Amino acid sequence: MLSRQHKLLVMKIVSLFSVVRGYNIPIIILAQYLSAIFILAPDKRALDILLDFKLFLIVFASAITIASGYIINNFYDSQKDLINRPTKSMLDRLVSQKTKLSVYFSLNFLAVLLALIVSWRAFLFFSCYIFLIWFYSHKIKKYVIVGNLTSALLAVVPFFAILLYFYNKILFEELENHTSHFAVISAHAMFLFLLLLIREMIKDLENLKGDLANDYQTIPILYNETISKRIITGLTILTILPVYILINIYDVGYMDIYFYVCLMVLIFSLIYLWKSDSKEHYLRLHNVLKFLIVSGVFCIVLINPSVLWHGKNLLLKA
Repeated sequence: MLSRQHKLLVMKIVSLFSVVRGYNIPIIILAQYLSAIFILAPDKRALDILLDFKLFLIVFASAITIASGYIINNFYDSQKDLINRPTKSMLDRLVSQKTKLSVYFSLNFLAVLLALIVSWRAFLFFSCYIFLIWFYSHKIKKYVIVGNLTSALLAVVPFFAILLYFYNKILFEELENHTSHFAVISAHAMFLFLLLLIREMIKDLENLKGDLANDYQTIPILYNETISKRIITGLTILTILPVYILINIYDVGYMDIYFYVCLMVLIFSLIYLWKSDSKEHYLRLHNVLKFLIVSGVFCIVLINPSVLWHGKNLLLKA
């Protein structure tokens, strides 16, 4: 049996895991590696990419930067979360604000240190990224539209970190014919950005009471829920553009199935959205968007499943 002190320690670890949203971090890491293997460098062995030490440092730096971002976001949103997410908020409060800040600064220091090992450009990139996350949590997120746009943009920045890494590597190796890979990941990033922006808009509807009590200037508060739903509808229609680019201009293999299913789910979600009028309804829509985003990560493999077998064969021949 665990002693009371050990139980408290376990609860604090669980609390910190909840604060940094540890369940999201492996998904982010997986998404970056799959993007590298199947989009940015499909002609290379998967094993070579997995063993690329500098790429590992960039992915790891991205993961801990995002974890620290969740911490500072939790720090500033503690009062709002008491209203919007009371159960999670009580769990998060098992770790003191002082401890959260200590972990926050430690993770950021480690992130920029890892980035510096890669290059001074990576160091500058992650320094700016960390600052933007803090500035968003401290100031920007309270402002209408700008907060939503910034949140969605910050979520796709890690993919541009590996994009820049491969861009520099390709320039160094003089491989001009890989330009299309960057266009493809940009189109993927555009689609992801729109999904994240739609999710942020739905979260504003879901968190209406907490935002109102803490003076957050969101669209449902400044205008009304109908205006917010119209904007979400417009953003959903815009997702057709990157989907068209990916399916009709570039070859995304069997992943086109995912995009077709996404569009169908988004259409049904819109119908449900216009019938929604409670937090529970908006929470369901929020979870649907999360499912689409997470499933999209795993569906990257569908772009060219043979890459895995190709890498395996090369490994056996080595």
